[in-house]
Amino acid sequence: MGRAGYGRRVCALGVTGVLAGTMLAGCGDDGGTGDDARGSSAKPGAGAQEQGTRAVRSAYDKTAEEDTARVKLRVQTSAQGASESANGQGAVDLDDGDSVMTLTVRGQRIEQRVVDQVLYQKMPKGQAPGGKPWIKIDLGKVADRQGTGDQSMSDPARSAAYAKAITDKDVTRKGTATVDGVRTTHYRVSVDVAELPGGDTLRRQVGPALPMDVWLDDEGRMRRQQIDMTLKAPPSEQRSSADASSSPQKVTVRTVMEFTDFGTELEADAPPAGQVTDMTGKALEQGKQGKGRS
Repeated sequence: MGRAGYGRRVCALGVTGVLAGTMLAGCGDDGGTGDDARGSSAKPGAGAQEQGTRAVRSAYDKTAEEDTARVKLRVQTSAQGASESANGQGAVDLDDGDSVMTLTVRGQRIEQRVVDQVLYQKMPKGQAPGGKPWIKIDLGKVADRQGTGDQSMSDPARSAAYAKAITDKDVTRKGTATVDGVRTTHYRVSVDVAELPGGDTLRRQVGPALPMDVWLDDEGRMRRQQIDMTLKAPPSEQRSSADASSSPQKVTVRTVMEFTDFGTELEADAPPAGQVTDMTGKALEQGKQGKGRS
């Protein structure tokens, strides 16, 4: 896959965090924002704006050249005035997308691996279905069922697809910030969802634009990426007529990833098959029901 796979890897991490924050946890109280950029917002001229666009477009390739990295993940999911946070840390292979992480959700620790686009999670004792410690979800199959192939938000866009969807008017330099002791430049990006593969489906899920912030170090590598999504959850067809007129529920998801220690060692192996319950069918069923209500 090489350098072009970095966009897929970043989004795969985001998806696993979303799964932890929504499928496995519920809603509680958490007020973090995940955005601590400092420095004055700049209003660059045309030349500076073009330079910023080039920097953002090339950041995926420059980061992928490092092969592996340590990663910190934070996902905040909010709905109906309540929010839930999931935090994780581990390592990611910047070439093939494999990762090993530990998530903390509602005070409980979940061991997580992504191997060959398959998500594995070791649930807290007594909480895994089927009497086995691990569950798995094939992210590629879920993406295919959603109709967006391997470049959707569930097995999402390669960096090349993001680059094509970013123009000079979509990138704004916001200033500088220190990320884990490293000086970075902060850019705000608005990705035109219609320009991404599977754009029609994505547009129904997240709207016309995908807000994204990136923090790049002096070598042009990604040190932090933040993606904000607002997902529409249509009312169920089974609701009463009194409820049918209610507006669709919106769920906001903020995913923040930070990258350090490029070149770190990583071994990501799938758990023994006898210890795993396959939840892919359940995920596909939920996706089909949601699609039928859209």
